Amino acid sequence: MSAVPAWAGDDDGLPAQSFAHPSKSRTRRSLPPEVEQAVWRGCELGHQASAVVPSGFAALDAELPGGGWPTQAISEVLSPQPSVLEWRLIGPALRSIVGSGGTVVVVGPPKTPHLPGLRHSGIDERHLVWVQVDAPAERLWTVEQLVKSGACGALVAWLPQARPEQIRRLQVCAQACTGPVFLFRPAAAQHESSAAPLRVMATFGVDWELQVQVLKRRGPAHDGMVRLDSVPGGLSSVLTPRLQRPSLIIAARQLGQEAVRRRPVNGGPVHAVGSAAGRLGRHATVR
Repeated sequence: MSAVPAWAGDDDGLPAQSFAHPSKSRTRRSLPPEVEQAVWRGCELGHQASAVVPSGFAALDAELPGGGWPTQAISEVLSPQPSVLEWRLIGPALRSIVGSGGTVVVVGPPKTPHLPGLRHSGIDERHLVWVQVDAPAERLWTVEQLVKSGACGALVAWLPQARPEQIRRLQVCAQACTGPVFLFRPAAAQHESSAAPLRVMATFGVDWELQVQVLKRRGPAHDGMVRLDSVPGGLSSVLTPRLQRPSLIIAARQLGQEAVRRRPVNGGPVHAVGSAAGRLGRHATVR
């Protein structure tokens, strides 16, 4: 209603009044810049208050708050199988840390780090410290002490048996750590609660690419998969163009088998030519 009630000279002697619209009576005050930057809206990708380390993949940085791996916080990386893709995913970020003189501390890797491969990725072994502890309690204690000390340019640890309350404690300690903290855990941990502000699930595809899904971040939920081109170190120079795209070879073989299965025999369709398809697959030549 546009009419505004008013009283002027009524019998009750009340003075003239009017009701103004609330939106007109209030003036919007702008927040201080430091407060405005700290305000986060759930529909937007959050801003990282601390520094970030670029991941080395533009597509992944576009999905991470602040545009990279966070510092003063834990980044939890889940994968179906350990020691398969971890170094390929965080290698570019570690290369930049080592290049600036930082030290990378590795705690409890399931397999011995391959130094020639790391050297090929630009990670100098002179800036790499490997701490091997097998007992879960000792490994957790070691990681906590390293996080508290803040002496690492980057901390990389495998904690497959960590409980949610232990992850929460590490996250509290990591707020004073100036470098990124990567915790690698099994894929089954995605069903557990975690205090880590960033959680990603990483797998690998047929064409050597990494497939990353952001499970948790400060911002809207991430839908779909981020595909990152990542041929293992040293193979890009020896793989032929066809072997760099194995999916095309697999599709061609499947197409050939389908053509053999549908080829008519004696005027009628073929219902079962498994042996012929098998021979085609065995004698196919890959160049």
